[in-house]
Amino acid sequence: MSTTSGQVPAAAQRAALSGYPNRRARVAGIAFTGIWLLYLIAAIADLATRPYNPVYAAIGIAIIVVFSALYLGLVPNWPLPSRHRLAGLATLAALAVLFCLFYGQTGAVALWIFVSSASGLLVASRRWAARAVLGSFACYTVFSWTTHVTGTNYLGNVLPVFIGFAMIGLRRQFELTAELSRAREEVAQHAASEERLRLARDMHDLTGQSLSTITLKSELAARMLSRLAPGAESDRVREEVEQVAAVSRQTLRDIREAISGYRRPTLAVELITARAALTSAGIVTRDDPELTLLSGTFDPDMEAALAWCLREAVTNVVRHSGAGNCRIKLSRRGESLSLTVQDDGTGHVPPAPAHGAAGQGSGLHGLSERLSAVGGALELRGDMQPGFCLVATVPAVSRDAQPAPPAHTAPRPGHATVTE
Repeated sequence: MSTTSGQVPAAAQRAALSGYPNRRARVAGIAFTGIWLLYLIAAIADLATRPYNPVYAAIGIAIIVVFSALYLGLVPNWPLPSRHRLAGLATLAALAVLFCLFYGQTGAVALWIFVSSASGLLVASRRWAARAVLGSFACYTVFSWTTHVTGTNYLGNVLPVFIGFAMIGLRRQFELTAELSRAREEVAQHAASEERLRLARDMHDLTGQSLSTITLKSELAARMLSRLAPGAESDRVREEVEQVAAVSRQTLRDIREAISGYRRPTLAVELITARAALTSAGIVTRDDPELTLLSGTFDPDMEAALAWCLREAVTNVVRHSGAGNCRIKLSRRGESLSLTVQDDGTGHVPPAPAHGAAGQGSGLHGLSERLSAVGGALELRGDMQPGFCLVATVPAVSRDAQPAPPAHTAPRPGHATVTE
């Protein structure tokens, strides 16, 4: 009996659906849902026109008003995440039971049409949604019998009660649309990453090697000219050759910096790799849509540091945690961005390589060095009971701003904070 006119945007949520694309779509969804509540006017008119006790009639009308307001608050916003969705659905069912018990003669069984519709949209599991719809039908049948609804009226509303199954199909259609948008986005991001790597390899293999040869030849020619007899002409030639060597060295340095930029990891790309690695290891992934939405919106060095942390944290989860679930979240806290990777495993902290040992710059020790270089900090929580949590924090610097100077964060009691 209700639906939504919102379209699923291209940047869909990672695990489910996103909300309305704009305010106009939200208003249209609420208005379309509210139209179907006109079915309840008959019950209100019956309470208002028949010679009932005023208090009795007022309570009945109040129940219908509260039911309608709750329905309008829940059903049009079904794509949005909410902790109270199931509690709201249970409240709708309770109000329908209460109204049928005390106001059954007013056509109260029509409320179960709306309970069925809400069940199909608000319950994420299709199996439980189908059970909720069948439960609504059972309640409709029972209260139709106890309130002496005629057979004609009963059969006239049986089909609308089953509208909940249509709502289950509608929800599934939107979920498939969101998954398709997500898959297209991941393919585009992966293709862009591969193209950047190809360009970096081509620049290194073609231009880099040629410039290295020019630099070496120029330096060799300058040394050979220095051995000749001094003179104005030879000195001028030597200076020109030295300038050629200097220009080629600078150009080679610039190309290497450009290649480093092309190879700089991003959160969006690392998330795709992380999700694939966790899924292959049989670990359920729950990731935050902010990881993709914020990727590319702040300083590249800050994002690269967080991307390295994500890669290393997921590697540790796969290798050491023995976890069944992993939560990846990116949140903004004041003037900083925090990446959180938490699992429900053994809480094991992988050992970091000793300072100065071979392999320095990798592992958790290497992550703390990368974060310190951009003014961030690394916090390790091995006492999650169960599980282990890694929190990497960097300043929230926009792409056009300069990074803040390195900051040292003091460890919190009961936690291990790794800084340099």
